[in-house]
Amino acid sequence: MQNFSTIVPIVAVALIDAGGRVLMQKRRLGSVHGGLWEFPGGKIEAPETPAAALIREINEELGVVLEVGALSPLTFATDPGQPHVILLYTCRRWCGEPECLGGEAIAWFAPDALTRLAMPPLDVPLSKAVQLLLR
Repeated sequence: MQNFSTIVPIVAVALIDAGGRVLMQKRRLGSVHGGLWEFPGGKIEAPETPAAALIREINEELGVVLEVGALSPLTFATDPGQPHVILLYTCRRWCGEPECLGGEAIAWFAPDALTRLAMPPLDVPLSKAVQLLLR
């Protein structure tokens, strides 16, 4: 059984553009899962809410501004063997043009391409949920 005191909540977002493409970020080389594609986001810091953490993280990583009202919770992913739980949101409106500030690269992908990307294990079920949403 998972010890709840060790759970590390992480927020991530699927930014979806007007054409239905999804923004993915390549993790920094040298980091855990370096070079793999992921949904951008990061750890929730005390006393942040998930939405506040996501707004902060996306501004730091992509240089865009999200608004709470534009965020929609979609799903979550966890693995009993590790302490992380990723809360995935979708967002179709933001201010600014995404830039690669926190990773190796960013790119827009059609939904059907998501599951063909090399990604960390917890991002795989998240990408399938995004595909289902955008069908």
